[in-house]
Amino acid sequence: MIEQRRYARATIDCTLSFVIKGQADAHEGVGKDISVGGMFIETVQPARFGAEVVVHVKLPGASETFALPGTVRWVRDGGMGVQFGLLGAAPTHVITEISRNRG
Repeated sequence: MIEQRRYARATIDCTLSFVIKGQADAHEGVGKDISVGGMFIETVQPARFGAEVVVHVKLPGASETFALPGTVRWVRDGGMGVQFGLLGAAPTHVITEISRNRG
């Protein structure tokens, strides 16, 4: 299989919640890997392909919870892949440090 990711992913294990655009309810999940390009979220309630989501997560090394915008790019049993939208400087820095130290 040819690796198509632009950014190297780092393994994480972070409890998180995500909200699907247009819905009020938050869904639970666990972030399993991350890069500045996106994240794999293990969840029993994945959003549909193409859904816009906001992921609320406190990443390792961060003092605050981030709200990370993204789009679901693939769904499988047990989880989904989210491609991040525009991230601010703080989450970008934290994710870059995670990737550097755990990659």
